Amino acid sequence: MPPSKRSGPLQTVQRSTDDLKKQVGSLLKDIQHPDAAQPTKRTEAFQRSIQLQKFVKETLTTLHKLKKTDEPAPMGNYDQRKQDEEKRLLKMLQQLQTVAELSNADKVYHHKDAEKPGTSQLKEDESEEEEEEDEEEEEEEEEEDGEDSVEEQPTVNQYISISDFVAQQEGDLTIKKGEVLTILNKKPDGWWVAQDSRGNQGEVPKTYLQVYRKAGEEDESESEEDAEDDEMEVTAPAVKRTESGNLSNLDAARKTVSEINATDVLSTMGAIPTGFRPSTLSQLLEEGKKFKSSYYIQPELSHSQLAFKDLLWDPEQGSVRARLARVSLNLTLWSCRMIPLPGAGIHVLSRHVRLCVFDGTRVLSNIHTVRATTQLKNPKTWTFSPRVSGILPSLLDGDCFIRSNSQSPELGVLFELGVTYIRNATGERGELSCGWAFLKLFDASGVPVPYKTYELVVNGGTPYEKGVEVDPSLTRRASNSVFQQMMTSRRHPKLLVKLKSPNTKTRTTLNLLPDTLVGSTCCIHLLAFYRQILADALLRDRISVQNAELICSPVLASFPQIMEQADLMDALRSVWSEKESSLKRSEKRDSEFLKSMFKQLYHDSVYTLLHSTALPALRCADEEAEASRWKVIADFLRLNREKNGSLFSLLSPEMAHEAFDISEISYDFLGMAREAAATA
Repeated sequence: MPPSKRSGPLQTVQRSTDDLKKQVGSLLKDIQHPDAAQPTKRTEAFQRSIQLQKFVKETLTTLHKLKKTDEPAPMGNYDQRKQDEEKRLLKMLQQLQTVAELSNADKVYHHKDAEKPGTSQLKEDESEEEEEEDEEEEEEEEEEDGEDSVEEQPTVNQYISISDFVAQQEGDLTIKKGEVLTILNKKPDGWWVAQDSRGNQGEVPKTYLQVYRKAGEEDESESEEDAEDDEMEVTAPAVKRTESGNLSNLDAARKTVSEINATDVLSTMGAIPTGFRPSTLSQLLEEGKKFKSSYYIQPELSHSQLAFKDLLWDPEQGSVRARLARVSLNLTLWSCRMIPLPGAGIHVLSRHVRLCVFDGTRVLSNIHTVRATTQLKNPKTWTFSPRVSGILPSLLDGDCFIRSNSQSPELGVLFELGVTYIRNATGERGELSCGWAFLKLFDASGVPVPYKTYELVVNGGTPYEKGVEVDPSLTRRASNSVFQQMMTSRRHPKLLVKLKSPNTKTRTTLNLLPDTLVGSTCCIHLLAFYRQILADALLRDRISVQNAELICSPVLASFPQIMEQADLMDALRSVWSEKESSLKRSEKRDSEFLKSMFKQLYHDSVYTLLHSTALPALRCADEEAEASRWKVIADFLRLNREKNGSLFSLLSPEMAHEAFDISEISYDFLGMAREAAATA
């Protein structure tokens, strides 16, 4: 008996998506044929991809207009089904854009003067098509209402750069990412004449540009979208914001998936595997403080703003009250295996894994980064916690702690494998995601998963894409035999992690930390000292709960800045470990003595270093800058040991420091709490 036909609006869209998927699959199969390189075949593939893009965008528009109330009968998981269809359509749109780019412009990814043989006729056809499209656009613009000012109307001549581009020869224009440009001439060879805000003119590759849209503007009419299809332009989606005003994680990921950027160029050139993407978690870190550890270490105000939600005083113990969290565990990163290597077009500066608490939709904690190391003999295997002389830098430490009080049933840990790279041709720096893995912390009945070692499959794309492989060529090469399938599965990228239950001492220290925090296990005791000093200042020593005056405390004022500089945290760990080893047992049991000693060491070490002009600015994945910082830190600590403190460095004319600012010693807890509430 044949299956019943779908009848509702959403089912109709699903049928259309199924049909489009078959057509896209047929197109992808055709372009892999040996004859696909012929000019006529490429022109045909280009036209088919443009037509299919039009259908996909129309289906997306229809999907966005659907509402649950339009369904003739109740439907379960309506929102989830709608999101799944949107993901399918976005994936097809990205595939079609890549096909059109490959079929339409040979010179986009090469130098504009190095024309390949056999492309002149194709470019003449494209030029004629674009001239016809320009005439259609002019006719549409003449029909628009002329009463509105030019500034108020979105124009296809305004573009924004999505990546840095350095001029390669005379006549090129150097642009920076995010720069708004005016396009003066759209040449058919893919090099457009642009003018920047300073009046400089020159040619730039069109793959570095996208149509400029102001936040809140509605999409163009369907007729304008048809005219823009042939030019491979993707309009920037309207920026959706959560109720608190921040860019949602899902919107950021969809933007990563749908935009044409430098990563698409690298993938098309074969410089990176097709499953690589721009780093989603790196983009979230660049947006502001919300996903940094210094944001979560601060106390959270209650709704009345007269007390703190996660910082309470224990009068019996005379210290901050311990708080239990739903998730409080240790996690060890063991290794990453069979991670594909980027091509020769880019140079890898560093490899790392970013991890955070994730519920399938939102990032619910700060984003913690652990740097990986590789061996020359086996560069596809990443390892962590290498053997070093002295203390292990926290940036290389694979032992992490995770705390979260979220009640989400889908709660887990998201791992994003990434590389920081520099392009050999342009010198552009960036971050790529080499894949992601997710470890769910609770089963379907809400029981925590067991503590053991897990081998997680690394998926390609972003955490919001499903069914994307890091390197699809592995699956294509696999045969139907069981042995070949087993061998292929061994070549798939994997991430090995181990969940561990904290020991009694570590668990006690973890309970002093905020309800939500992810970090390095080696720094737990330093974070606990900060929380205890914070509780003393805000709960014990404050005159009354209504008192909102500034608190004079260099430790409280500067510690959040220290947290974001791993080498300074390592310096603090080093001096504290050295001092702790010389303490008596009675002194180690005296909490007040330990806090006073911690403050003294803090003032004599990292606080002074933080404001030293000799310390170079922090630059991630820059070996030269990191080595310079380590040398300055090591020399400073050695001089402190010889002079018994930092007073000599502060008074020495050879040691320059930044001009003093009152904010260096003033802790504004109310201002920081309100800033955190506005960012949440």
